[in-house]
Amino acid sequence: MADPGAQAPLPLTERRRLQTQLEIAHCAAELFAERGASAVTAEDIANAAGISLRTFYRYFRTKEEAVAPMLAGGVRDWIHDLARGPRDLPAAEALERSARRALSRTDRAGVDSLRLTHQLFRAIPGDPGLESVWFRIVNDTEESLVEVLRDLMGPEADPLNVRLMAVAGNTAMRIAIQTWADSDAATGNDGPAEIVVRCIRTLTAGLRPPQG
Repeated sequence: MADPGAQAPLPLTERRRLQTQLEIAHCAAELFAERGASAVTAEDIANAAGISLRTFYRYFRTKEEAVAPMLAGGVRDWIHDLARGPRDLPAAEALERSARRALSRTDRAGVDSLRLTHQLFRAIPGDPGLESVWFRIVNDTEESLVEVLRDLMGPEADPLNVRLMAVAGNTAMRIAIQTWADSDAATGNDGPAEIVVRCIRTLTAGLRPPQG
């Protein structure tokens, strides 16, 4: 049986392109977090990334879109982890476990990514460009979750329940990240992992099988 979470390896040129995009995204996020999006130009991001402005525009149409690879990458890792999870877990529990892992990474790259995400989300509210990028990612995330949850919940699952479970998971992650970003807490009961678990349990309460 094929691994539902398996991904075909990308060609070297594509991996390099994606890596360059991600490096630019991190530079953009750092600048937006430090100065606010309105005080940052595309040229500022290009200079921080060590590329020309022309090269920047080969990858992104606007300065705000430069953070999309970082935000979408975190979502993609979460959904990939969910798809590779145990097949015998109820969908709500699988969502809860994968979301907790996504928001409680302890490796250096994961800690740095969470730190930068926390700072960036303080700059998003009130900025139309960044909000547009984030809302597009949120919408795409829901569709990706539907596909994965349809597989996890099986062919007999009610399509409406699959959609509701996807909406619950997506909403829980969005609320958890924004709530965490609005606070100074990074760990413990106020950290993102604990917040997302609370949100998922609340939002999926009516979709969980009754306890026998």
